[in-house]
Amino acid sequence: MAKILFVMTGADQWSLADGSKHPTGFWAEEATVPYEAFKAADHEITVATPGGVVSPVDAGSLAPAANGGAEKAAAVRAVVEGAPEFHSPLALADVTVEDFDAVYVPGGHGPMEDLAVDTDSGRVLTRAVESGMPVGVVCHGPAALLAAVREDGTNAYAGYRITAFTNTEERLAGSAEKAKWLLQDRLIEAGLKVEVGEPWAPHVEVDRNVVTGQNPASSGPLAAELLKKLS
Repeated sequence: MAKILFVMTGADQWSLADGSKHPTGFWAEEATVPYEAFKAADHEITVATPGGVVSPVDAGSLAPAANGGAEKAAAVRAVVEGAPEFHSPLALADVTVEDFDAVYVPGGHGPMEDLAVDTDSGRVLTRAVESGMPVGVVCHGPAALLAAVREDGTNAYAGYRITAFTNTEERLAGSAEKAKWLLQDRLIEAGLKVEVGEPWAPHVEVDRNVVTGQNPASSGPLAAELLKKLS
């Protein structure tokens, strides 16, 4: 049995370029699909957030339209509401990376608000990748990698081949014009090698101990790849 740390957002609003706030949180599918896969493999999950707050779910991610219908939406909601780990998080400041065997970061716009600049999250993700620990990150979750900065100012993930929610997908979702910055651009600026797949289609990149997924549809394939590294 492996111990997997879920690093999750504590933000329920995303600050837009015009100064307004957009309701957000974590994207349900990106947390629940890997959660169920990891639990089915008998792994232990611990959630950590900035300040130890319960991670808010993006209400839009619970809608039938976001889940392929009402039945699947109800199943996703049941996991979000019923998984005890989601409701009793640790504070990221209190996390000892060596207590875990892998780290996973789900997306949603929430990570762009807080994890992208959170020093505790950055510390965890830096220690994880430098120790060779498997690290899985999906969709907007790679925003958290922006805070993984070493003392010399370089990003701990610079040079890694990854994928993330793309500029094209942000435009198609109607969010690009509203955003202060775009995730794909910032990751490239930080020195990461961003690979782009077809919009909304599953796309996973594996580079050394880092496994990344482009969008919600990539959550399942990403979880499968991360499980291979824990077997």
